[in-house]
Amino acid sequence: MQVDTLIQARWIIPVEPHNVILEDHALIIHEGRILDILPVRQAHEKYQPKQLEVLADHALIPGLINAHTHLAMTLFRGISADLHLMDWLENHIWPLEKKWVNEAFVRDGTDLAIAEMLRGGTTCFNDMYFFPEITARQAIHHGMRANVGLILIDFPTAWADDPEHYIEKGLALHEELRHEPLVRTPFAPHAPYTVSDEPLKQISALAEELNLPIHMHVHETHHEVSQGDQRPLQRLHKLGLITPSFIAVHMTQLTDSEIKKFAQAGAHIVHCPESNLKLASGFCPVQKCLDAGINVALGTDGAASNNDLDMFGEMRTAALLAKGVAKDASAVSAATALRMATLNGAKALGIDDITGSLTIGKAADLCAIDLSDIETQPIYNAITHLVYSASRHQVSDVWVAGKHCLKNKQLTTLDLEDLKIKLAQWQNDLQLPV
Repeated sequence: MQVDTLIQARWIIPVEPHNVILEDHALIIHEGRILDILPVRQAHEKYQPKQLEVLADHALIPGLINAHTHLAMTLFRGISADLHLMDWLENHIWPLEKKWVNEAFVRDGTDLAIAEMLRGGTTCFNDMYFFPEITARQAIHHGMRANVGLILIDFPTAWADDPEHYIEKGLALHEELRHEPLVRTPFAPHAPYTVSDEPLKQISALAEELNLPIHMHVHETHHEVSQGDQRPLQRLHKLGLITPSFIAVHMTQLTDSEIKKFAQAGAHIVHCPESNLKLASGFCPVQKCLDAGINVALGTDGAASNNDLDMFGEMRTAALLAKGVAKDASAVSAATALRMATLNGAKALGIDDITGSLTIGKAADLCAIDLSDIETQPIYNAITHLVYSASRHQVSDVWVAGKHCLKNKQLTTLDLEDLKIKLAQWQNDLQLPV
């Protein structure tokens, strides 16, 4: 049978089933999907590929899913470091956004972020930022899978004037993109402390009507949960937001009873360990949440507070931090960390029927990592090496829906030299006084 692509790899790690490593296997891509996974010899007997990829020293895994980003903020990378969250936001980031955020800012920041993510093995992101139509357009142009959040916040910004305007523009964008195969449009209210009850009630009803997820920062800091007469999660439960379509980002401040109630609701958590550490926001009790049955995914947050979009670093930090928080070396194993960065992310975003694991019939969203470097030798277990030893710089190839977006470490859809010229101008502008 003639097929589009045959990839033979030293190791294939499908994620589903859990903690499985297939040695000397091949993955078959046809019409953008995974057609088959089988031993190399059988693959060559059964299929005649138009394109053959031999990855003799590589691990082939599902493309990584960055389940919480603010892509355009990559242009703020390194600005105003070593500050607490509210000081960082109110006195530094929000004034910069007020002055500089426009369509060009979002376009160039998104291109920078997409370049960084593809070079690091990420094939899908879940974004929350202004001008989501620009983010969606750039993702489609560069062939990347995306959930582009329909941002909602109480106060006016460059994108919208008030909650009604945000919702109106968001619904129009959803309608425009609803048949686009690479892009989904969840609602993205910023946080409990920036969105009031009536807009939240409205998007809760719309999310149910349109079958859309809701993506929101929740319980990020002690300051957030200590304000007012009720904790934010309690308020969100009362408003009807906490459902199987709800994605809560950060969740560093949780009681056992909140974990139990959240699990019963079937909602999802996106853990952003490096951003939480850098902003001293606290620690999400990941293993407790997993033990309760909560689906926990991984995100980097924005590069302004991380300061990168490196999902390999996030996996390692998540696994190590969870062990320290739980006081248990078996907490968040390497295989679990990889699952959090792939299949769990797809489940949180409601696209696990499309991506997140190397499963026959799913989209061919793939990442190949060259483990021949001296830093990853010798190799006893490819999964533990990916999480504890490998780096994003060892990613050699990335496919999204079967399209080769990174080939031999070279991006196929982005001109880096042109991008660097634009970034130099932004660096010059953003260093000027606000």
